[in-house]
Amino acid sequence: MRVPKTYVRHLLTATAVMLLVLAGAPAAWTQSEAPPTAAVATADRAVTHAENDRVPQGAAWTQHYFPSSDGSDVELHADVLLPEGLAAGEQVPVILSVGAYFGHSGQQALENHAHTGPSNRFNDLVEGTDLFNRGYALVMVDLRGFGGSTGCLDFMGPGEQADVQAAIAWAASQPWSTGAVGMYGKSYDAITGLVGNNLDQDALKAVVAQEPIWDLHRSVWSNGVPRSTIVDVSRTYNEIAILPPLPDDDERYRTNAAYEQVNPLCLPVNSLGYQDADPDSEFWQFRNLAERAKGTDTPLLFTQGFLEWKAEAEAVEEFLTNHQGSQRGWLGPWEHYRGNERTADGKLEMGREGWFDEVMSFYDQHLKGIEPTVDYPAYVVQDSTGTWRTQDTWPIVEYSATIPLGGGSYLDDGLPADPATESPNRFFVWSEPLGQPVRITSTPQVSLEIEGHGNVMVELYDVAPDGSAVAFNRQVAVVKPGTISFDLRSTDWTLRAGHALAVEIGTIQPSLAPDNDWIDTPSLERINVSDARLELALDDPANDTVIPGDRAPWLDIYRQAYAEQMSPGVPSFTLPTEDR
Repeated sequence: MRVPKTYVRHLLTATAVMLLVLAGAPAAWTQSEAPPTAAVATADRAVTHAENDRVPQGAAWTQHYFPSSDGSDVELHADVLLPEGLAAGEQVPVILSVGAYFGHSGQQALENHAHTGPSNRFNDLVEGTDLFNRGYALVMVDLRGFGGSTGCLDFMGPGEQADVQAAIAWAASQPWSTGAVGMYGKSYDAITGLVGNNLDQDALKAVVAQEPIWDLHRSVWSNGVPRSTIVDVSRTYNEIAILPPLPDDDERYRTNAAYEQVNPLCLPVNSLGYQDADPDSEFWQFRNLAERAKGTDTPLLFTQGFLEWKAEAEAVEEFLTNHQGSQRGWLGPWEHYRGNERTADGKLEMGREGWFDEVMSFYDQHLKGIEPTVDYPAYVVQDSTGTWRTQDTWPIVEYSATIPLGGGSYLDDGLPADPATESPNRFFVWSEPLGQPVRITSTPQVSLEIEGHGNVMVELYDVAPDGSAVAFNRQVAVVKPGTISFDLRSTDWTLRAGHALAVEIGTIQPSLAPDNDWIDTPSLERINVSDARLELALDDPANDTVIPGDRAPWLDIYRQAYAEQMSPGVPSFTLPTEDR
């Protein structure tokens, strides 16, 4: 297989980098020999924007160190931003973010800062909400192995989860804290928000999680098939972990930041864990956040892009089912964006105004006990037509169907196929053209009776009457003789009247598309498929409660990138509609 070779190459690279550091790699590791004078905060010395321009206006910055909660010698670092001028004895609720991106020298790479200061990762939140004038603190805690914290990173394992627990408890217990904590983040520090929910801490009153990963195993393995993330993710975070501190960081910060560099097993051990293919192993079960959410009830506001690549819509429905607390969500056809993020020409990436207004109403309600003045819907959803709607929960399944797909065969050769023709390495099953629009929602599931060993890709296409098509869902698996069932990605895609659903079953074809990054090993066997079935949850768009909102710009980019011209085949099934 190709994975071990790639893994070894990156492992050797990481080892070489560490050896350079240990050998005293020269000046490339420092950003400035003589940084301009700027005040550096301590626990007892607060610094304002006037003293250090990296501190947001209206804030007072202090730095703190405290132990993790696992009984180890791991020491965590926190940058605290309090409202400037907060009186002695006055208390405020805390917005807490725990993650890998708060290092003083840069979030994911060196950012050429002239001097040290708190990370600007969530300055958009600070400025977009007027956070400090609203009476909140912002606390940014480095997970173990990152920034000014010691310890070995472990990809949201027992150690990092202990760090989240410690951060919540510490933030709640400070003299300037009311004891009410809300977590905020996007991507990795949104995952820590899910962890916070799962830890069931009384002090945690609300979680805002933008584009998290709900089950970490599925982000690197797809039903036995490794993704490029098996090496890319570990390499990325290993590189972040060895970002150097800045020359004017305090001695304790600089000493802690060197932890990964003087403990040469940290990075290889972190990389090794990703190689475990078994989702039921202890390693991955601890990181299955959807499963571990059972019975939890922290109020949750989240976003999920159905056309995501970095944090696919996998296990989201399972998490929401297991989570028993109040839930609010923004879902739609976008990529890895924040709720407030805009394109270069000013368009909202999600297409909807009001992210920060809703976030602060959410925090005011759960951290301050202030009843909302706006009746925000529980869920706002944009489907593949670009239309926004509201609903009380997600998904809404008005009816479901088990679609018999029959069977066929394909050669598992891992080679590209001609989009316009049937090919030896894939076959299609076609629906009758629809008489009225139908939305495919929830999490489709496929079941296949297999003869042979190899891999399979199942892909769903929306095909217009003229044969123009777009692939809107795909998943892969390792197969062997017998029956295999697996989930596709969660979706919310509307097929218009006159369109057909095409189901492709075949080899894992190479593609430049970022979400087709599987590292498969073709068996070169002919795979026979019989009794294939597709489980679909369906919804009637005619029943939508439509709300204002623009089309996510990514939707049109995606439609162009995934467009194919197809020759519709002979229909073999009818996709049912509600009035069937």
